[in-house]
Amino acid sequence: MMRKRAWVRCGWFVILASMLVATFAGNSFAADEAIVTPQEHRRGPEQTFLTYPEWFLVFSPAEYAVFVREHNPSDFPFLGHIGQFWQGYGAVYEATRNRYPMNWGYHVMIMVIGVSTTVEYGLRAGYETLIGRVAELTRTHGQTEEDRYAARVAQDYVDFIRVEPWYKFDFRSKLIGLWKDTSLWGPDAIRKWERKYALTTEYGVKAAYGWLIGVATKASYDEPVPVTAVILDRVPDGASTELPQMKVLRQDAGGTALVTLPRYQEFTNEAAVLAKLGARFQEIAGNRGPILLSLIAPTAWDPPVPAQDILFTQSIRTVPGKKRVVLAVQVDSLSALLRSIDGQPLSIEHIYDY
Repeated sequence: MMRKRAWVRCGWFVILASMLVATFAGNSFAADEAIVTPQEHRRGPEQTFLTYPEWFLVFSPAEYAVFVREHNPSDFPFLGHIGQFWQGYGAVYEATRNRYPMNWGYHVMIMVIGVSTTVEYGLRAGYETLIGRVAELTRTHGQTEEDRYAARVAQDYVDFIRVEPWYKFDFRSKLIGLWKDTSLWGPDAIRKWERKYALTTEYGVKAAYGWLIGVATKASYDEPVPVTAVILDRVPDGASTELPQMKVLRQDAGGTALVTLPRYQEFTNEAAVLAKLGARFQEIAGNRGPILLSLIAPTAWDPPVPAQDILFTQSIRTVPGKKRVVLAVQVDSLSALLRSIDGQPLSIEHIYDY
């Protein structure tokens, strides 16, 4: 099942994509008698690849939120991020097109959110370059209240969309806060009022649009399954204490266990803990083949995997000397990889749990 937070963001046309998903998802993986994971917890093997473009639309706002704390929005590489989105989609398309049945609905969804993001980022780049930058040049006291407020909201938004659909974010309260928590007049009035205009427009449009999408989504779709089922070789000592959200559904005499972990970003965090405790993954969402993960590492770092397992790398455009490495490993090799990179100067950005 695709992550609802991404494909509803683009409006009514995406509903058509969901109809295609329903048609083709059932053919996305063949029945495998050896798979232990219950049918209701299985997801197609291609999903680990196809969810990457959706998650880039979390990584990009996250990069923006960090950047605007100390830099001007006009200097953010919106156009560069457009290119990185399409680079990532091209890589996952090549990785899946001859390996799995074509999931047409999901590809349509990615194209829709990609075009939507391209338009949005193009408009923002144009506005910030032509109008925002002029207003920035009028400042004599550094960032205005509105600049700082926008940076806080950007971070709040990222923290929210890591676990919830974007349209549930409370843009309305942020719009009210913009006018309530910042003064009408003060130093650098031109920049203050330019930011009030830009942020009022952004928050107001997104509040109204998000409400409409929420109503349409509630009427059309079931809530997505919030957990990912995993087969572990054992439940390691201390796991129940360190991972209170993990639920053991079944465990055999040999120790092999069927457990559920929180889905999305929390899965990444909890999988890393299980690997550190010594557990080995045997299945994730009913899959034993490749699983995708991305790492943020120094530019000179080389991952400890064969070159053919690296889908692509791309620079972190706002952080010189850092790069994103997107690679695939077999499910039963995931724990070993996570343990091998523990303590190295890098971070696990995300594990794409189908």
